[in-house]
Amino acid sequence: MIAPFRHPSLIIGAAFSLVLVAAALLSWIWTPHSPFEMNLEHRLLPPGAPYWLGTDPFGRDVLSLLLVGARNSILVGVIAVGIGLIVGTALGLVASARRGWTEEVIMRLSDFTFAFPAILSAIMMTAVFGPGIVNSIIAIGIFNIPTFARITRGSANALWAREFVLAARACGKGPTSITVEHILPNIIPILIVQATIQFAIAILAEAALSYLGLGTQPPQPSWGRMLSDAQTLLFQAPLLAIWPGLAIACAVLGLNLLGDGLRDLLDPRLARHR
Repeated sequence: MIAPFRHPSLIIGAAFSLVLVAAALLSWIWTPHSPFEMNLEHRLLPPGAPYWLGTDPFGRDVLSLLLVGARNSILVGVIAVGIGLIVGTALGLVASARRGWTEEVIMRLSDFTFAFPAILSAIMMTAVFGPGIVNSIIAIGIFNIPTFARITRGSANALWAREFVLAARACGKGPTSITVEHILPNIIPILIVQATIQFAIAILAEAALSYLGLGTQPPQPSWGRMLSDAQTLLFQAPLLAIWPGLAIACAVLGLNLLGDGLRDLLDPRLARHR
């Protein structure tokens, strides 16, 4: 195992990600002001005490909105990526172990799902069930399933020809036993790296859906809706768009750097080529 300090991207990504998680955890126990409290007398105040990042058009504290928005972004990311990871990995393992028509059906279903991105799926679900964070999570989760299914299937297919799998077959183990005991443990590092990358994509997708009014609904704060509310005030109060935009950029950048660093750390062969 290569020492983590030899991977600057891992350290930087982990730092950004820890700040994101810390902000979300902090919002559960403390915020400078209530993110739901409106005070029109203090609307559009510039940064300064007691509103360190200023206030929005409703007089709410921007810093408090950012902290609670981090919590909602992580919630959507964890559940959506969890759906894709669990279902997609299971389908990929089944496709790799069974081959034949089973593999063909699963892969063609994955291709079909790719035709409906998260935003398009959310729009369709919104038309039927109405906007909301639950529909956003389901749409993003469904979009993640074929990604994990393809990666799992490809990684598992490469392992089925390895000597330790042939030895397990020679010992009389069946496809299910080999998959659980040998294939899955060996592809976990790949799944961890991909989950980190999909987490960043989920946060970006949630922000986009909230910006369109399809994601997190008022009064719950959301980085995407903060951007949407600020677009009509770009010349009057440009910082209202800068703060949530910066939060989204740092979160996505940090998670992508973390995934890149983990890939180098968990696969030393990649590090030797750099």
